[in-house]
Amino acid sequence: MYNFRNLNILTVGCVVLLLAKNHYFIPVVHWGIYLIIIIGLYTFAVVLGCIKISLSFFLPVYCNAKTQEKVVALSFDDGPDDKYTPLILEILKKYNVPATFFCIGKHIKGNEQLIKRMHDEGHAIGNHSYTHNFWFDVYSTKSMLAEMKYTDDDIKAIIGQKPLLFRPPYGVTNPNLSKAIKIGGYSPIGWSIRSMDTIAKNERKLLEGITEKINPGDIILLHDNISITASILSSLIEKIQQRGYRIIRLDKMLKLEVYV
Repeated sequence: MYNFRNLNILTVGCVVLLLAKNHYFIPVVHWGIYLIIIIGLYTFAVVLGCIKISLSFFLPVYCNAKTQEKVVALSFDDGPDDKYTPLILEILKKYNVPATFFCIGKHIKGNEQLIKRMHDEGHAIGNHSYTHNFWFDVYSTKSMLAEMKYTDDDIKAIIGQKPLLFRPPYGVTNPNLSKAIKIGGYSPIGWSIRSMDTIAKNERKLLEGITEKINPGDIILLHDNISITASILSSLIEKIQQRGYRIIRLDKMLKLEVYV
């Protein structure tokens, strides 16, 4: 299994073999060359594990449901947004479709009614850090936990419950975040379909890029602070349903507790 623990074991084994200088296994080449190769491969593997959340490299991450049932889940990041979140909520209400909103804590102030509306209309609310800062991934475990708690506290003040679902900013994981998630008791949530709606310019291509990839148990990553997402959401829901899929909340699909 490709994960941080096994990579470290393999790397240590390679270094021990190198130090043993057993020429039956290691051709006669300067040991420094092997060391450079080992360090390079190790660095590449760790970076890949950090940025590719579906690998569950540092800790198990829920990126889809293991099912043959034709169900998928919609998730929205980076809100609440006073302009586009209401439009998205209206569309979800029209089609009676539930979703999960991973909210950034600093966006909650002034948008408390949107959080309440999400909850009242049957959507799940998750934690997406407080600042979503570019440097979040180099924070200490303590600083990460502080951000998570600030967002938890703001959400709990509105709906009376603390969220248990956490989606890492940028989908990046590392050892510090792994510790923070475990200490905080969160369920880490990734995705299996990344819509790329944050950079999409063409509605048709965005829509096709999502619907052509759909498989049972998929978690679709969208954003509720993007104009194009609000524009294609009705068509997306219709196309998913036309293919015989049901859209359910990801916590129901994954059989996870959403609040405590």
